[in-house]
Amino acid sequence: MPKLLDQLTVAELAAALDAGEDLTVIDTRPPESFEAWHVPGAINVPYHPVEGLGANLGWDDVDDIVDGKRVATICGKGLSSTSFGIELSTRGYDDVQVVKGGMEDWSKLYDVVEVETDGDLFVAQIQRRAKGCLGYVVGDERAGEALVVDPTRQHHEFELVAADNGLVITGVLDTHVHADHVSGGRALAERLSVPYYLSADADERGVAFEYEPIADGDTLSVGDIDLTVLAAPGHTTELVNLLVDGTYLLSADTLFVESVGRTELEFGEGGAERGARLLYETLHERYGSLSEDVVVLPGHVSVDADGRFGVGAPGKLISATLGELRSQLDLLVLDEPAFVERLTGDSNEKPPNYRLVIDVNRGRLELDESEATEVELGPNNCAA
Repeated sequence: MPKLLDQLTVAELAAALDAGEDLTVIDTRPPESFEAWHVPGAINVPYHPVEGLGANLGWDDVDDIVDGKRVATICGKGLSSTSFGIELSTRGYDDVQVVKGGMEDWSKLYDVVEVETDGDLFVAQIQRRAKGCLGYVVGDERAGEALVVDPTRQHHEFELVAADNGLVITGVLDTHVHADHVSGGRALAERLSVPYYLSADADERGVAFEYEPIADGDTLSVGDIDLTVLAAPGHTTELVNLLVDGTYLLSADTLFVESVGRTELEFGEGGAERGARLLYETLHERYGSLSEDVVVLPGHVSVDADGRFGVGAPGKLISATLGELRSQLDLLVLDEPAFVERLTGDSNEKPPNYRLVIDVNRGRLELDESEATEVELGPNNCAA
């Protein structure tokens, strides 16, 4: 009789992978699901609780893969991976664990990185590891106040960061109508009875709820810390950035450390050129007066199908100075025609279910927890 399998949380799995432990991760989902998105370094061994091994694999192949190593099995929600783990145990494998909650829980794993700042300014980057979403808590430690920027659906992660640092959240802001993940902004603002900020231009997106409108040049204050609103159209028409204390640029989906925001998710393939021209203007004219020393804190980092960050690593700050990006990012040295041609050419695969996600974030569609989890699965794909 097989022994009861040990469970491994996604946080424990992440820690083991980050530490380079000798761990073989076996993903039992169908090949198409695995190829779209998986844990870094995972090996696909399709398995069905009734039908058994798939993809023309035999147990000799499994023996070669495991080769006496510690094994962690994972699937979508922990069902087929548990059956597979039990089968391994029945066949005499001793060191087998199943990842609790599977890829569903992996999609909700967060890392928090505090930015080294001066004075009373507090800035934390909250990283959603599997999707590459980057949100922020910006606060004044002396005043004990904070603004949350671009919180994801698991907004309690942002509340915990504020609470752990003695900050009371006084406002919540979404930089734009997101296409890759369900925003937690409105839900957090409503729960805390604080203002929810969104660009005044969001009305043009057909937003169906009330919000506190902000516009280019407005200033939001958190204690004695000023956050200047910069209109930054391109990725979307209503997108805004925040310049924090004149030093940190929360660039959202305008400018990433490794790329710029794609322009066809709102505008469509036919209107992508208009979006590209707007984005070029934002990057070269609206950003033109900003110092080379301004630190860019983006809204995303690219995550590939292998689950790896395009730059940096989970738990490490994703940032660069504006000067570094101007000299190193080839998209920023192109003239306007070349820039537009690059952005309107062959694009990356679009975020899964992005039209549904946009409708949810416009307040035009409601999803329950299970449905929201399903539409969010997969990396963000918001970069050009």
